[in-house]
Amino acid sequence: MVATLRDTSAIWAWLDEVPDPEIPVISVVDLGIVRKVAWAGDTLEVTLTPTYSGCPATSVIEISVETALRARGIEMLTLKRQIAPAWTTDWLTDKGRAKLREYGIAPPNPAGGPETCPHCGDTAVERISQFGSTPCKAQWRCTECLEPFDYFKCI
Repeated sequence: MVATLRDTSAIWAWLDEVPDPEIPVISVVDLGIVRKVAWAGDTLEVTLTPTYSGCPATSVIEISVETALRARGIEMLTLKRQIAPAWTTDWLTDKGRAKLREYGIAPPNPAGGPETCPHCGDTAVERISQFGSTPCKAQWRCTECLEPFDYFKCI
């Protein structure tokens, strides 16, 4: 069965179905942590870069990736953890940024702070706390609709 899976585009599609455990609306592919998918002989090698070296979800992500690929018939599998270059929010896909916004999380903005409220779209927003529900998020509020929301920090 492995010989029919040489096309890595199918594998990338499977990995695009693996959700991030902390933000389940976004896949590990859209998050940009799947760096490489390649065959080394009969072994599939998947390279992952954690969002930061101390991310508590890294092991869960690795288990989820392995489980998803083994469920699709991949028997020979190696997961590699690559920490350099360090992950950056620049690696988020446009699709991933849109999914964050639809979920109510403002995507990262290199200019600093969210551009708009993910709930109503207004630009009148204020930071409540630099710390949010996970280390990669901050807590913000819209001063127009008054809804609080997470902002995915730029890294």
